[in-house]
Amino acid sequence: MLTTRDDVRLLGPDDREAFLSLTAQDPVVNVFAAYRARVTNLDPRWLGGEVWGRFEGDQLVAGCHMGANLVPVQCTPEDVGLFADRALERVRSTATIVGPHDVVEAFWGVVSDRWSPPREARWRQPHLQIADDPMVAPDPEVRVTTAGDLEALYPACVAMYTEEVGVSPESAGGKDLYQARVRQLISRGWSFARFDERGRVIFKAEVACASPYAAQVQGVYVHPDRRGEGLSEIGMAAVVALVREQVAPTVSLYVNEWNTAARSAYARVGFTETARLSTLMF
Repeated sequence: MLTTRDDVRLLGPDDREAFLSLTAQDPVVNVFAAYRARVTNLDPRWLGGEVWGRFEGDQLVAGCHMGANLVPVQCTPEDVGLFADRALERVRSTATIVGPHDVVEAFWGVVSDRWSPPREARWRQPHLQIADDPMVAPDPEVRVTTAGDLEALYPACVAMYTEEVGVSPESAGGKDLYQARVRQLISRGWSFARFDERGRVIFKAEVACASPYAAQVQGVYVHPDRRGEGLSEIGMAAVVALVREQVAPTVSLYVNEWNTAARSAYARVGFTETARLSTLMF
């Protein structure tokens, strides 16, 4: 039973392998945390935040990424009280809390009287994954994008983000930062799209983060003029095939519970639900 604050400490580069072993207990759900550990070496200078761990003796048994994204890693609802204490001590920089539903619910129960209410709460989001060939034929016109596609691709990225999140990524002077993010995804080979004869993006998706085990897809978008034609199914089938060939063997994403059309399309591609997540956006 947790009775002292001494169970929790800040993690750093020396803890990288232990933290990666922790994420590997559920490598698909924990792909974001694993990716961040690999690219930052758990160094706060590169994290733009901190990663905390709970130990039993010398064994790391739970973690929490605390930055713009607050993400629990292998936590039980009982663990989050200690991490919530640490979060409340920091200058708040959290824009999103995302993780397994019961853990996020428990975390919010601790901090809700000190933090402002979320702008939006999505309490039960199916987490889906596929580790086989897609069940429908991939769209042969979906391809990895290049730097030359940026002019056509960027407006679709802004439109998708605004539709999904409810605010433009360009608000509050964020255009340069968001455009740099889109360029980064293109340069990594993590951006996929289909263009029509006019050069418009009619389908697109990106890999948000990846590890040797899994890649998490985000930003799935079909142009409003072309919705209802099945482009999301064959487009996602193409993304699955390309990602499994070039990035990681398992493809995952999470979707809003109410988005029955998207959930049906993903199911036809071959995605299956493996967890329920919650996302709180501030």
